[in-house]
Amino acid sequence: MSHVSTKLFSFLPDMIVPFMFVLTTGLLATFVRADDSAKDTPSVSLFDGKTFDGWDGDISVFRVEEGTIVGGQLKEKVPHNVFLSTKDEYSDFELTLEFKLLGNDTNAGVQLRSKRIPEHHEMIGYQADLGQDYWGALYDESRRNKILAAPKKEELAKVLKLGEWNKYRILCKGRHIQLWINDFKTVDYTETDEAIEQKGLIALQIHGGSPGEAHYRKIQIRSLSK
Repeated sequence: MSHVSTKLFSFLPDMIVPFMFVLTTGLLATFVRADDSAKDTPSVSLFDGKTFDGWDGDISVFRVEEGTIVGGQLKEKVPHNVFLSTKDEYSDFELTLEFKLLGNDTNAGVQLRSKRIPEHHEMIGYQADLGQDYWGALYDESRRNKILAAPKKEELAKVLKLGEWNKYRILCKGRHIQLWINDFKTVDYTETDEAIEQKGLIALQIHGGSPGEAHYRKIQIRSLSK
């Protein structure tokens, strides 16, 4: 090998290192942009404050009052569980809304990744529960029929405003579901059953039983699907 060629090859490590750094940095930036793209997706309203456009359910039980969806009433018992659901299905998302329960023993909730049972009033799927002893819990409605995760009641009681407006934040990504009430995390749950589908309808529930009302407003969703 000549002196010139030896000198040329001696510079290659110094040239390769900066090149590899630029290439790697560019690839990482591309991956980060792809991974974070959902974070830039704006929230959209699921409720226009006036109509049930985009929703499906029994409007003899649910009604719209002053920019709020109200399920149930305070004068008569609710005959059975009733759900007002979206017409569209959702997979990975961040859902925020405000809720208020009125009545002595009212129970309600927000269905996630759920399905309607054909020819039946019930729905099957996850529920971000509300009311009675279930505030902030994740319940498996009409499937395993049990609480999957729940907060410590004494801790939640410090932030929960009974009979007033509260905020629910719901984050579903992959098999990971997290719930917050008034910025207090109530549930951090990962589904281990691979057979359970992680896509479905979102719905507002008023539980059958004692007279009561469930109020929902400011319903916003942000898609996290790539």
